[in-house]
Amino acid sequence: MNKTILSISLFLVLAIVLAACGNNSSETESNSNQNQEVSELTNKEKAVAVLESLESGEKEAIESFVSSETYIQHNLNFENGREGLTGSLDYLKSIGTKVEVKRVIEDGELVAVHSEYELNGPKAIFDIFRFENGQIVEHWDNIQELVTDTANGHTMLDGETEIKDIDKTAENKKLVENFVKDVLMGQNPDKLTSYFDGDNYIQHNPYIADGLTGLGKALEEWAKQGITMQYDKVHLVVAEGNFVLTVSEGTLGGTHTSFYDLFRVENGKVAEHWDILETIPAEDEWKNSNGKF
Repeated sequence: MNKTILSISLFLVLAIVLAACGNNSSETESNSNQNQEVSELTNKEKAVAVLESLESGEKEAIESFVSSETYIQHNLNFENGREGLTGSLDYLKSIGTKVEVKRVIEDGELVAVHSEYELNGPKAIFDIFRFENGQIVEHWDNIQELVTDTANGHTMLDGETEIKDIDKTAENKKLVENFVKDVLMGQNPDKLTSYFDGDNYIQHNPYIADGLTGLGKALEEWAKQGITMQYDKVHLVVAEGNFVLTVSEGTLGGTHTSFYDLFRVENGKVAEHWDILETIPAEDEWKNSNGKF
């Protein structure tokens, strides 16, 4: 082979190698950018993306943000582990599942989402996700049929959404924890009025009118009907600024019940309340062994 042909051959080989390196570099850079974009998402954004997967039927967000090894499921209608979630996507999409997020609050590694779902009919739902190292490792929720004809004129999901008073998070969290123990658990019921600014209290429970007067009338009517509501234990408290969510266990009318109560605090008083109540099924109906709480 003469020198000219050899030189051309070497040039072509060098060009091919450089092109390949350039392509690999571009691909590596692209993958790096994608990984950076994922890592830059907040835990709130990741939680919302996972919920949006239930509507879209796409697995990407779940596979990216939900741990494949340690995901603990407390929705008793789902199998444990990430596969229980991804395995339900086709069904959820087929029934026309829709998710409309109303509020998202974050407390350390916990993210709570308050949403309206279309899920075999309209539902009000709280989802709570626990993160470790940017991955969702545990999930709890509470689901209730959406009631449109309410005693207070509000919906179960409308009302204030702005998170503020971040510097008062710990103070507001303690206030609500004390309220639940003193009033809802009945440890110091005489303190009821101290937690409110007179009768100024916006109520989103569909069966109770606004104000302490509305709450009193509802409890009185339930007592006449023999309906009792008992809170036995607080399992979780998630707070950010003026919003505090409590997760409690108890009974309603003698039935084992999970209570999720979201409170908005204003000037050191309970100003607004949303709740979702769900009956806890018998253990032989559970699809996982993790329990509701």
